[in-house]
Amino acid sequence: MIVTLTANPSVDRTIEVAALRPGTVIRAGASRVDAGGKGVNVARALVAHGCKATAVLPSGGAEGAQLEALLADSGPDLVTVRVAGSIRANVTVVEADGTTTKLNEPGPRLSGAELDALAASLIEAAAPASWVVLCGSLSPGAPADWYAGLTRRLRGTGPRVAIDTSGPPLAMAIAAQPDLIKPNREELAELAGRPIDTIADVVGAALTLTASGVHTVLTSLGPAGAVLVRGDAAWHSTAAALEPRSTVGAGDAMLAGYLAAGAGGPGALAEAVAWGSAAAALPGSRMPGPGDITHAGIHITDLTTGNLAGFRL
Repeated sequence: MIVTLTANPSVDRTIEVAALRPGTVIRAGASRVDAGGKGVNVARALVAHGCKATAVLPSGGAEGAQLEALLADSGPDLVTVRVAGSIRANVTVVEADGTTTKLNEPGPRLSGAELDALAASLIEAAAPASWVVLCGSLSPGAPADWYAGLTRRLRGTGPRVAIDTSGPPLAMAIAAQPDLIKPNREELAELAGRPIDTIADVVGAALTLTASGVHTVLTSLGPAGAVLVRGDAAWHSTAAALEPRSTVGAGDAMLAGYLAAGAGGPGALAEAVAWGSAAAALPGSRMPGPGDITHAGIHITDLTTGNLAGFRL
């Protein structure tokens, strides 16, 4: 069983347009509303494939009620902590060529007592879990080291810990030595303090992180696939080109696929890329089910003993 924590969940409205032209009136071709937030997406993707998952999150206001209703239809067990503020509502605009523009609200400011209750609910839910996944942005005003503190509290209690966040919360969580982190290219560059222009750059930055005590680094690279580094071993995987419909949640589906496949080496990486690619071809932040996944065109390259100089992003 996998437990996810979404510290700042959302209700996500996705609007499809032919082209986004600021300052004009645009008629949408389609729209949909989904439960949102990285941990929510990971849990939804896992459940769609028959994996048991529990989503832990704060909930408040009309948007919180809507979020819970949406999740009641998508399957994961739900542990909610009541908060005074209203859960945020985000808007994504997707153009016909796949270009995605996101407008994310900041979310409610959680009190110290609400953050403590959220942490306590997570620790209780995590007791029987194999993995705990700490996902997404923190609520406004939350300490930047909050995920790091949770990682330290969970260490030695049974479940392994995965982190998918950005900025200072990610940097501070790394110091707590989680078992897995899933940065994207920009987040890895921020951690490394230098541009990530090639696959060699990805591997080099990830190896620095594994040397510091992070066991596994899974870096999502959009159309360029993903790189997996475990210890001193590394692999790159790509998928056959699909027409993107919405990239929202594709990285979350990738992480879910990796965990569902056992969080191991190249086979799990191939599954992760298949799930992420499938998600990008779906509308809104819909998570792929078994019927959406194809393994045709998945390619794995062992990077452990090769010349990486030619692999540019």
